Amino acid sequence: MKRTLILAATVLFSVFAVWGQAPQKNWKDRAEYDLYEAASKATDNAKKIELLNTWKQKYPNSDFNMERLQMLLEAYQAAGQIDRLMETGNEILSADPKNLRAMYIMAVNTVRLVKPTPELLGMAEKAVRGLLNNFNEFFGPDKRPASTPEADWKKAANDTAALAHLSLGWIHMQRKQNEEAEKEFTASLQANPANAQVSYWLGTVMLAQKNPDKTSAAMYHFFRAGYYSGQGALPDQTRKEIAAYINKLYTNFHGSDEGAAEIRKMAQESVFPPADFKIASKAELDLQKEEEFRKANPMLALWKSVKGELTGPEGASYFENHVKGALLPGGAGGVRKFRAKLVAAKPPKNPKELVLSLEDPAGDITLQILEEPLPGSAPEGTELEFEGVPVAFRASPYMLTFEVEKDQISGWPTPSPAKKAPAAKKAAPAKK
Repeated sequence: MKRTLILAATVLFSVFAVWGQAPQKNWKDRAEYDLYEAASKATDNAKKIELLNTWKQKYPNSDFNMERLQMLLEAYQAAGQIDRLMETGNEILSADPKNLRAMYIMAVNTVRLVKPTPELLGMAEKAVRGLLNNFNEFFGPDKRPASTPEADWKKAANDTAALAHLSLGWIHMQRKQNEEAEKEFTASLQANPANAQVSYWLGTVMLAQKNPDKTSAAMYHFFRAGYYSGQGALPDQTRKEIAAYINKLYTNFHGSDEGAAEIRKMAQESVFPPADFKIASKAELDLQKEEEFRKANPMLALWKSVKGELTGPEGASYFENHVKGALLPGGAGGVRKFRAKLVAAKPPKNPKELVLSLEDPAGDITLQILEEPLPGSAPEGTELEFEGVPVAFRASPYMLTFEVEKDQISGWPTPSPAKKAPAAKKAAPAKK
């Protein structure tokens, strides 16, 4: 970014020089000229500022007031006194609302404000909006100096637009106007994609909106800031810190680092994600898996759903209001009967109660058979299908008790018919 701004400044300063031609001006006296000359030659910024302010105090109505303000503007910039720079630039713009030099220097230094008070942000915004609102007047094709190559002129215009949108986005970010900041940072990156700092800021203001539709793009911009290493990249240490941050954020959001490598590669190559870019959250993935499981195993999915409710904190209320007395599964989710394996029959022969296992090998279903018992017996592990009416449950260890009719159970083996006793043999006739 620094190299870009140097080129833009070099081109623009040639314009300033042309535009800076003014009518004949005169010094009030030799003492005023001496102050100007001393300030011009001063190499120490603090001394230069002191001399310029002395000149301003002694000659407030100098013909060279605008030149003096310009010198102060640049001295404050060199000294890092950005708040005074903004005040001086604002003074210039009050007298000359289209002073391109003041607007540009204020825009460059906006992000250097250490304590961006509302007043200072207002001054900076005035300058930046002045750049954007008068952009065509400043950078139209007819404004290009003959000595400036057309390619350099276009690049300077583009870089200045990127700078203005960057600065305006930063101002909105300080005010927590995140949607407006997002628009400006996006426009800045469209003009100059090689600025990883703006990518980081864009990710920050998008994530701050807490809009689920923007979370994926926000994380993409963090990946860009942390892994882009070309022109306009952040310093290595900063990149490492951002990379660690986004890797943790991605894993927590997605549930694993699966897919992160592909996004890193994409972010290194392109400043913006594809239009259909989407990072699925862990909740979305779990829901997707649940839906796939439900389609593949509707009976087990229904059972788990009911069990999850009954073993939850509101299990008793759920049982009374939604389960007790209802026919289950009753066709819910297309499921007509539950399927489970026999654990125990009570009594073992002609039982009136069965303990079945659907998930828990020790048993998680009790069937209480109404009226007549089931005939005969069945070996442990016999697979049965049933429907019935829940009448009780226990959360831990989990057990759901049903009342069922004999004809609601299928898979119970039919007893073999009793074998007939062999016919008695006739006794042999007695010998005579």
